[in-house]
Amino acid sequence: MEEMEVEKEVSQNSKGDFQTQLEESLKEFNAPQAGQMVEGIVVQITNDYVYVDIGDKSEGLIPTEEFAGDLPKEGDKVQAFLSGHNANGPVLSKKKADSKRYMKEIQAAWKDKTPVDGVIVKVVKSGYEVDLGIDRAAFLPISQADAEKIEKPESLIGLRSKFYVERLYSDNKLNPVVNRRKYLEEEIDEKRDAFFNSVQIGDSVKGTVKSFTSFGAFIDLGGFDGLLHINDMSWGHVARPKDFVKKGQEIELKVIRLDPAEKRINLSLKHFAEDPWIHFEEKYHVNDIVKGKVTKLTEFGAFVELEEGIEGLVHISEFSWTKKVNKPGDMVSVGQEVEAMILGYDIQAGRVSLGFKQATENPWDSIAEKYAVGTKIKGKVVKITNIGAFVALEDGIDAFLHADDISWTKKVRHPGSELTVDQEIEAVVIECDPEAHRVKIGVKQLTDNPWKEFAEEYKPGSTLEGEITSITDFGLFVKAPNGIEGLVNKANLSDDKDVPFEEAVTKYKVGDKINVFVVDVKVDKEQVAFSVREFKRKQQRDEISQYMSTSNDDDDGAYTLGDMLKSQKND
Repeated sequence: MEEMEVEKEVSQNSKGDFQTQLEESLKEFNAPQAGQMVEGIVVQITNDYVYVDIGDKSEGLIPTEEFAGDLPKEGDKVQAFLSGHNANGPVLSKKKADSKRYMKEIQAAWKDKTPVDGVIVKVVKSGYEVDLGIDRAAFLPISQADAEKIEKPESLIGLRSKFYVERLYSDNKLNPVVNRRKYLEEEIDEKRDAFFNSVQIGDSVKGTVKSFTSFGAFIDLGGFDGLLHINDMSWGHVARPKDFVKKGQEIELKVIRLDPAEKRINLSLKHFAEDPWIHFEEKYHVNDIVKGKVTKLTEFGAFVELEEGIEGLVHISEFSWTKKVNKPGDMVSVGQEVEAMILGYDIQAGRVSLGFKQATENPWDSIAEKYAVGTKIKGKVVKITNIGAFVALEDGIDAFLHADDISWTKKVRHPGSELTVDQEIEAVVIECDPEAHRVKIGVKQLTDNPWKEFAEEYKPGSTLEGEITSITDFGLFVKAPNGIEGLVNKANLSDDKDVPFEEAVTKYKVGDKINVFVVDVKVDKEQVAFSVREFKRKQQRDEISQYMSTSNDDDDGAYTLGDMLKSQKND
């Protein structure tokens, strides 16, 4: 009996050992293998390690630094990568586990075109290095780093954001390239679309002044921009946007225009106040003389502010009754207080036409009385041209002195030979036309017309002795004793038709005294025609007449007319 009990006990012990050995074998068979991702439970935490039970013979150790300061608690589940075993047990790495998990997520994001999280860690050539949680850093081109131009690349260091994976591999190697700009633009589009769906024209919104341009300021409305145009900052004149809003300033604005198709939002500050044009016709009328301040000068005129929000234009043609204004700045300056007349207005367009000259008396209205024909004047030469000179009669009114009206007798080829700028002269008004704004004067008209005297003294057919003043290709100019100058046409120089002018003229020189025959006198044109040929013919006629008269009184008629002509021929 005792032997049977001993055998039974041995049999039972053998059975227990076998079961234990089987369990141990199964446990070893199911134990995690090196190179696998494993999940374990935190059983202990020290300053240096986190102890994790992964179902192996002993706990694995993960350095606390791999948790980046965010340590788990006892009992928490932790995923790790089993690198192998050493004397201390399983060798675990949370960092490698995270890297492999992130890699799968990034591969999926690249394939599905979904954004991933990352941190910009440093500036590199042409861009940035981005930590996506994988073993290799991603490259972010600077052109794809932001939705706006980056002024200071270092300002993005440490920024945590979302990125699109543009490229994952290059030459069969892991070389990720990411894009932040695309994600930001999509985010901005979503916010802008929400704005268009919820905001209407006339609503008030808040924004922050972001940047300036010459035509206004851009307002950040929460990731997207609206435009505050310079014309919508105030009903009055705005010279510089920076005078009304400051960069970084948070302001409230009115929405005055929405264009979803063009993604444009126009904002206004002035629409919080009443439009001054509503009451324009109650205050202002055409032909009213008004006061204002010059706000702006352009090539074509000056803008004048009558009150805040109401500005009129004085065209350059409306500056002066008498002066030709080339530049508005020659007459007025910005900030100057001025008077002007309202010439017209358009309330719908917000325009007022003004005139400076209409606010003063037009001197041309009384010019005919002050400068009637025959009036003697004194003035200063202000400008000389090829055909005459301008002489100032009074401020803004100049009279014109033609070269032909300088002298009765002298041919003035250029006024500059007789006059100089700033020279004081006397003259007489010979024409006054207020409608054409024209006054003509003459110097020679101060004295009697010598041509009339000449015409009375030297009628056609008379002769005189003059002096050659010039020799030209078409004849000789001869001055008569009283200063009148006439022309001996080349056809009237020689009495012999066979002698050409070029040969006949060689007998004469400037300064020679010469006898001429008066052919014609035109007083109105101040012209007289002389002839040497006719003078000689007249001499011959006079001699014949004298001879005929003498022969009639002489009984001896042996000497005949034929004899005289023969004698002249021999001479």
